[in-house]
Amino acid sequence: MAKKDFYGVLGVSETATAEDMKKQYRRLAKQHHPDANKGDAKSAERFKEISEAYQILGDEKKRKQYDEMRRLGAFDGFTARGGPSPRGGGPRAGGAGGATGARYEEFDVGGFGGLGDLFSSMFGGAAPRGQPATDPESGQKVETTLEIPFRVAVLGGKVPIDLEVNEECASCAGSGAAKGARVQGCPECGGRGAISFGQGGFAVNRPCPRCLGKGTVPTQHCGTCAGAGDQRARRKININVAPGTEVGSKIRLKGQGGRGLRGGRPGDVLLTFQVKDDPTWDREGLDLVVCRSVNIAQATLGSKVTVETLDEKKVSIRIPAGTASGKRFRVRGQGIAKDEKRGDLIVEVAVVVPEKLTSEQERLMKAFAESAQLEY
Repeated sequence: MAKKDFYGVLGVSETATAEDMKKQYRRLAKQHHPDANKGDAKSAERFKEISEAYQILGDEKKRKQYDEMRRLGAFDGFTARGGPSPRGGGPRAGGAGGATGARYEEFDVGGFGGLGDLFSSMFGGAAPRGQPATDPESGQKVETTLEIPFRVAVLGGKVPIDLEVNEECASCAGSGAAKGARVQGCPECGGRGAISFGQGGFAVNRPCPRCLGKGTVPTQHCGTCAGAGDQRARRKININVAPGTEVGSKIRLKGQGGRGLRGGRPGDVLLTFQVKDDPTWDREGLDLVVCRSVNIAQATLGSKVTVETLDEKKVSIRIPAGTASGKRFRVRGQGIAKDEKRGDLIVEVAVVVPEKLTSEQERLMKAFAESAQLEY
C-alpha cells in the first residue's frame, strides 16, 4: 500500500488543531464537491481523497492511531504475506511470496497486534460480503473550554455556555431531500454507504463521500442543508460547576453533542474548565489566600483586624506587635470545601507606608528615629 499522507491531502500541518482541520476540510469539500463540478472526474477524485483524509484526521482516536502507524513506518511499503516485511526484511515465515488478496490479519506492527484489526477500527471496517453500512453511528463529540469566574469555581454555581453542534435539519427532517424529491440508492457506492480503496490486493472501506454513509441520495438536495441532513446549530445550556473546581478539571455532558446517524446515540460534550484570575483572591490547593492592608501603627503596636471571606462572612484576627509585611495568618476551616474536606483562609499582611505625613506625625516619627538611633 502506498504511503497515505492525509495531512498532505488536506494541506495542513501535523500540528493542526481539530478546528483548523475542520475549516480546511469544509473549504476543500465545497470547492471539489461533485455537485459543484459535474462531469469533472479530477474534482470527483479529489473530493474522495479529501473525504477519506478527513474521516481519519477529523476523528481524535483515528488520528492518534494513524499518527502512530506513520511513526512506525506502516505506510512505507509492505505487501501480502510472504512479501517484504514492514521493516524491509525478507519473506515472512510460512508465506508464499507474491500472494494477492491478502487479509490484514497476516501482519503485525510493533505492539498493535493484527494490522487488520487496527485498519478496521481506523477506516470503518472492510464490510465483507458487500453488506451495506447500516450500523448506528454515534453523533459528533464536542470538546471545548469553558472559562469560569474564580468565585464560581470555589463556591460552585451555574454558568451558561453556547455550543455549536450538528442538529437534524428542520427543513428535511434529516433526509437531505428537498420537498417532493425522491430518495434513491446512491450511484457512487451502489447503496452500500461505503466505498473501497486500496492497492495490490488490499482494500479498506470508508464512508461514501457522495451519500455520507447513508446509502441513499435525493433526486434534489434540500436547499437548507445542501443534502447533508444536518446543520450547524448553536445551543445554549447551563453548566453546573461543582464547588472547588480547579483549572483543567473536565466534565462530560452525555448526549449533548451532535445527533447520531442511522439511529445512533447523540454524541457527548467534553468540557475543560479554565478559571479566571481574581484581583483579590488566590488559591493554594484548598486554601484561600487574601491580602489585608494594615498601617504602620497597627503593624508596630499590634491590632485586631476584620477580614471578609469569599462567601461574605466576617472573621477577626489579631495582628501582634511588630508584624512585618508579608506575614501570614491562618484561619482554620474558612477555605475551599471539596469532597468532604475544607481548607483554611490565609491572610497575608501588607504594611502600608503613608505617602504624606502631617507636621505633627513627622515630628513624632523623627523623635522615634532619634530614640532608636536611626539615620534618616
